[in-house]
Amino acid sequence: MSKPLVSVKHAVKTFQVNKGMFSEKKYVHAVNDVSFDIQAGETFSLVGESGCGKSTTGRLINHILVPDSGEVWFDGTDISKYNEKQMRPLRKDIQMIFQDPYGALNPRIKIQDQIAEPLLIHTNMSAGERLKKVHELLGVVGLNPMHGERYPHEFSGGQLQRVGIARALTVNPKLIIADEPVSALDVSIQAQVLNLMQDLQEEYNLTYLFISHDLSVVEMISDRIGVMYLGTIVETAPKAELYQNPRHPYTQALLSAVPIPDPTHEKNRITLKGDLPSPVNPPKGCLFHTRCPHCTDKCKAERPEFRTVGKDHVVKCHYAEKF
Repeated sequence: MSKPLVSVKHAVKTFQVNKGMFSEKKYVHAVNDVSFDIQAGETFSLVGESGCGKSTTGRLINHILVPDSGEVWFDGTDISKYNEKQMRPLRKDIQMIFQDPYGALNPRIKIQDQIAEPLLIHTNMSAGERLKKVHELLGVVGLNPMHGERYPHEFSGGQLQRVGIARALTVNPKLIIADEPVSALDVSIQAQVLNLMQDLQEEYNLTYLFISHDLSVVEMISDRIGVMYLGTIVETAPKAELYQNPRHPYTQALLSAVPIPDPTHEKNRITLKGDLPSPVNPPKGCLFHTRCPHCTDKCKAERPEFRTVGKDHVVKCHYAEKF
């Protein structure tokens, strides 16, 4: 297999939650020993409940955040300890598409100027060349070049997300991190945006890190999927393998909750008992043992390591073969 474009190795990120001078320091374990690779040209998705560390992982990769320990490699280089001056040339290679398309744009600046901003920073194009590129990209994402004269409030949510995609494409990035890019959109618009992203991936040879809590959305766009729980990845597999043969009890519970558009089909819903543990004080042993229906004393005492259960299919569970 070729060298991965992105390689995250045992990344850890914590945040201090109390800043008092005399109070005991407490930390949220947002990312807890996360490792995965993303091959060039593929879509790797991170899924899990809100607060499981998906977005924090994305921000470690684009160096908005720096890991406490572990490594983040991009295109063969360890960027974990890069300062902003060192990261600046790489910013054009790693672009973001955000969850809230309106919040990601300045309401007082015309759309064409916001799309052109990366070109102003990372290229030596003239004003005319930048405008020509912007008009070209607006057409690529399904908008009229004349829309560039408008302001964000004059667009729908789906149109604004297309603007966000156009802005991400301006400097020909190698990696696009899409953080819940369709969760704020209507279902019919979601499909349009996902189809657009797939078409652009093929046309521009893009690599995606797709972050979502919606397994039905992830199924449409992914090549491989990593399932996150309480700051760590518990299962990674190719899409078809994960949906047909989930091995971790948490993955099985998530998939059982995906609705099926057939009222005659009865589905065996797996209901997890108990609340999600606090990331300030994560459980000892397996992080999932407090909610797992198959928990044993070994699960409570020992932290499981990744076990290979199939081709490119790894699971953090003591009893992965059994499930």
